[in-house]
Amino acid sequence: MYSNKPHILQLLSLLKAHHIYQFVVCPGSRNIPIVASIINDPDFKTVQVTDERSAGYQALGLSLQSAKPTAVVVTSGTALLNVHPAVAEASLQEVPLIVISADRPQAWIGQQDGQCIPQPDVYGRLVKASIQLPEWFDVPQFAADENHGKLQRQQEFAEQTRWYCNRIINEALLELDNHGKGPIHINVPISEPFFSMKTKCLPKVRVIRRYHGLNEYNETFDELIDELNQYSKRMVLVGQMNYIYQFERKTVKNLYKFFTWHQEHIGNQTIPGWAIQNTDRIIADVADDLEAQKMLSPDLLITYGGHIISKRVKQFLRKNPPKMHWHISSSGKIVDTFCCNSVVIEMSPIEFIEKIANLIEPVYTTFPKVWEERSKAIKEPVFPYSAMQVVGKLIKTLPSESTLHLGNSSAVRYAQLFQLPYKLEVYCNRGTSGIEGSLSTFIGFAQGDQSRLHFIVIGDLSFFYDMNALVSLNLPKNIRILLLNDQEGEIFRMLPQLEMSPEIASAVQGKHSCNAKAWAMDQGLDYTAVHNEEEWNSISDKFVSIPDSQQTNSNMGISQSAECGQLIEVFIDPNENEQIFKSLFFK
Repeated sequence: MYSNKPHILQLLSLLKAHHIYQFVVCPGSRNIPIVASIINDPDFKTVQVTDERSAGYQALGLSLQSAKPTAVVVTSGTALLNVHPAVAEASLQEVPLIVISADRPQAWIGQQDGQCIPQPDVYGRLVKASIQLPEWFDVPQFAADENHGKLQRQQEFAEQTRWYCNRIINEALLELDNHGKGPIHINVPISEPFFSMKTKCLPKVRVIRRYHGLNEYNETFDELIDELNQYSKRMVLVGQMNYIYQFERKTVKNLYKFFTWHQEHIGNQTIPGWAIQNTDRIIADVADDLEAQKMLSPDLLITYGGHIISKRVKQFLRKNPPKMHWHISSSGKIVDTFCCNSVVIEMSPIEFIEKIANLIEPVYTTFPKVWEERSKAIKEPVFPYSAMQVVGKLIKTLPSESTLHLGNSSAVRYAQLFQLPYKLEVYCNRGTSGIEGSLSTFIGFAQGDQSRLHFIVIGDLSFFYDMNALVSLNLPKNIRILLLNDQEGEIFRMLPQLEMSPEIASAVQGKHSCNAKAWAMDQGLDYTAVHNEEEWNSISDKFVSIPDSQQTNSNMGISQSAECGQLIEVFIDPNENEQIFKSLFFK
């Protein structure tokens, strides 16, 4: 029988799944649920040692002898400090060693309760990973009564905590043999009561594997290719990529037939012409159609790159999880955005895609066609005067050799509604997704590349927050700033189920009455205000064109005779803009 504690059950199941069977266990009360569960499992081998200092070294010896990780299990308090010398030795010898320490609930640390010391990260730089498991309690399936909503939220919290616990244990165990071996520390807070041992079997758990794809590991991809060829519903989803790469012609041909390929604009068009870029709108169209959602759900999801903007895409794949999710990353970092990551592949994403494209079995599948047909059925939207209309008009006229920078919040989402010109590079600070710094990043980029035009679409709060970026004696002359000014943070008024009084709305949305005219002119920018479609049409050609006297010079870039950069401030009614935008997704 095993402990009833869900986080302990996750830990033991994953230890077994990662082929860790050797334990040195030490006496104590707080670690009873862990020790008793280990002893009761016939697959686990245990050695019992009273002195924790000796226990740590004996675990080290077992690891050295077997060339496999050994775990030493200690109680709370100074017990884990006594293992410190062995941890240091394991670190410097690069021996895989796991320290599992029981702990008191964090609320009692520093409150003069017994055996309470700050245990997380106690080994500092000596360990390759140090994690603290969350505690939670499983919630029974809720009944349809007055407590339905409360119980549902509790169950959702329990499932989210279970996912988090599973992920960090996988991450820690994978570090035992990742670019060199070494020790890790797993701290396990255990609340009372903790003597209940009524669980009959360990739960099935998700195991995350890592493939390095590096010569030092002598790994082959036969197993992965075999798995790949088992699935017909294959999806590739590209996150943010800060460069454009053109795949080989044969690669594109194979990918087109056997994958559905999706990327937002910040993915930078690695597959121009047929990659699906309106995934967000397709998912919005099937929000109430469970059968269509099932048809569009992949069995195998392959991801690479950085952040995904669309919340709908993330929610769709979390609610309709694939059977397998592979994430490709040069760093080998576990990224579990969709809560179903099963394989991490540590190599260049481009190299991996080229490899599988040549190894995939040519089995016909309708899955890419289903997505393609739905994508083509959704026409590019036509808007009346609004922020969306101006952004769309700008994107359609951008020179293909220029760059487009996008502010966060609304700007990056509006741009996603329109098809990009071929070879246009797109940049956005999506690492943190904050409003600060977008203008400064844009100016810095233009400072370093004065051979072409650089455009930014930015909202008013982002602009005014960062407008000191324009204070420069050498402000680039090749910058084009499109400022969308609705005198508030519009995205905050679109949050679902949010009801605000005028006073709260003013604070939340950052309402203001500022405009950029004086500041732009003080900094030497060519400033124009736009209040309607006619005014935009009258000045848009100038905004996207380089005058003849300013054409590119191969040595100096845009001619130094250029007078200045340009800033167009587009004034928008936030109420009208909100209704126009919502009509696209909420019909």
